[in-house]
Amino acid sequence: MRRSILPLLSVLLIVGMLVTACGAPAAPAPAAPAEQAAPAEQAAAPAAPAASGDRVQIRWFIGLGTGSGEDQLATQQAVVDRFNASQDRIELVMEVVPNASARDTLATQIASGSGPDIVGPVGWGGSNAFFGQYLDLNPLIEADGFDLSQFNPALVDMYQTEEGAQAGLPFAVFPAAVYYQTEMFDEAGLNYPPQKYGDKYIMPDGSEVDWNWDTLTEIAKILTVDVNGNDASMAEFDPTSIVQYGFIFQWQTHPNYIGTYLGGAASLLAEDGATAQIPEGWLAGWKWWHSGMWGDRPFIPTGPVTQAPEFGSGNAFSSGRIAMAVVPSWYTCCIADAGQSWDIAVMPSDASGKINSRIDADTFRILKDTKNPEEAFEVLKFLIGDGSLDLLSVYGGMPARTDDFDEWLSTKQQQFPWVTNWDAISAGLSYPDVPSAEAYVPSWSQVWDRVGALDSLMVNEKTLDLDAEAAKIQADLQAIFDAAQ
Repeated sequence: MRRSILPLLSVLLIVGMLVTACGAPAAPAPAAPAEQAAPAEQAAAPAAPAASGDRVQIRWFIGLGTGSGEDQLATQQAVVDRFNASQDRIELVMEVVPNASARDTLATQIASGSGPDIVGPVGWGGSNAFFGQYLDLNPLIEADGFDLSQFNPALVDMYQTEEGAQAGLPFAVFPAAVYYQTEMFDEAGLNYPPQKYGDKYIMPDGSEVDWNWDTLTEIAKILTVDVNGNDASMAEFDPTSIVQYGFIFQWQTHPNYIGTYLGGAASLLAEDGATAQIPEGWLAGWKWWHSGMWGDRPFIPTGPVTQAPEFGSGNAFSSGRIAMAVVPSWYTCCIADAGQSWDIAVMPSDASGKINSRIDADTFRILKDTKNPEEAFEVLKFLIGDGSLDLLSVYGGMPARTDDFDEWLSTKQQQFPWVTNWDAISAGLSYPDVPSAEAYVPSWSQVWDRVGALDSLMVNEKTLDLDAEAAKIQADLQAIFDAAQ
């Protein structure tokens, strides 16, 4: 009989949980997809200086995502100063607006014809508020001879619209991976999850099986333990007294996320651009998630459990009572209390062998109404190039540029010296969700909120009829899309 509970670790206080992730890190830099800036990061906007001499002024609007924190301003200004000192043709000017008012401020500027040239960093959700306002970079890339090979091609493709426009370029990326507690695996006599995509999982009897969601489910049940030390694979298991769970989607419980992880990248809008749909794989994924919490042998904590102090008051994996968690790499912001025995593994595949993962990503976008597209592109190249590592140090992101990975890795190795497999993060760049789980659809915010309401139902209601709920959602989405025509 294994011991019934690991020592309870102190609970990490999370700041800035505003859309899908965390905003304040354990490290000095805030780490999160850009639209999730924390209220504490909101600072007053400094007055924009006038362009000097004959330079072309390029305005960089900061605040739609992260970047308006007082601890970020000095580094951003240093990047601006470095760019301005590197040439004598362009004057880059920061325009910092508190996150809470940035969307309205930018909308007003665009409507009045006085919009900035560049906005960012900003993630998918934040960008969707201004869908259709971004410049197609393809002509500028071609004219400049800009080298796209410095990025994983899958990351470049993420920013291509259905019409073939290149609406952005990679900057900060947050691939998903499996975080796991090695001590829990050791205690259960289990091998660790695979460290490389394509590797098999070795079961306790020595047999090799595919590392897929079925295998993860089986292992997660063995890692789910009641107060008497029985796990969810045993007849004696008591589901009413669980002290350790095998799995959770850490801060990834929006139904779009769960559907993407389990059922693959898809859209709630059919190819005709008018018809609402619930992807079949997404519905199956929702059912897997709900059953994992509320079935006869649960291995996933419910909503009330994850909010309990002994389970981290919302930061469940860091409570030390969860064996595995799927979450993008920004989670290193908030993992400090998880102890020093966690490591990282690759994502499982679906039954067909396909990896369905996610990549949260932030970038800078040029507005299509800029009067100086060539100069704005020069600035963009600097922000995602020579200035990127300095900016990422205060944004908390992983660099999209392949050549910058080693420096980022060195920082992470110093921060978490016990972690052996950062390669699982970098390998995840090849498995983006295209279309993104946060991809634009008409009335995006309204659609996101309507589908998101299912999250609360799934984590709190045992007898939920997901077929009926999916039908309701589809009908409501159809009404939203019809109204948007």
